[in-house]
Amino acid sequence: MADDYGGVFGAFPYAFRHSESWVFKLYVLVGALASVIVSLFVVFGLVVLIGQTAAVPGGSLTLSRSFYVLVGLFLVAPLVAPVLFVARRHRRSGSDSRYDLSLALAGFVFMVSIYVGLVISVPTDLQTAPQPFTLGPVTISTLVPVVELLYDLPPLYGLVPPTACALLVYGVHRILR
Repeated sequence: MADDYGGVFGAFPYAFRHSESWVFKLYVLVGALASVIVSLFVVFGLVVLIGQTAAVPGGSLTLSRSFYVLVGLFLVAPLVAPVLFVARRHRRSGSDSRYDLSLALAGFVFMVSIYVGLVISVPTDLQTAPQPFTLGPVTISTLVPVVELLYDLPPLYGLVPPTACALLVYGVHRILR
């Protein structure tokens, strides 16, 4: 079984090679990049957090450091899950383009939900007034009310979109397997 993958890192090239869906192959590339970026943010953020609290004795700070890593895991796991699900399915029962495409789309939706969750949780003093953007001669202002609505939500609601979309990734896997 020289074609078999060896864990999380080997699942990415394995899934890329064996999938027939171009959307899924795009997700493998974008998902890998997003996973690396999120992991780096979490690692560098943890280093900064430890550096700022190094002189303080343990206790609740140790718990907050662990919680920081746990939040990072909850962000990276749904990014990697579609690739792992597809690699496992291809290894065990062969190809299914609909399954691959559906998981790729659910993974992309999860990526967007992370961004939406971040917009919701922006502190009030850091929020900027949303403005329409221009693409050549066309001005697009439909997103302005959406961003204003997201800014008006309580910051804790920023957990809802990523959580719901992580469950969506798992739900798509369970329904289509």
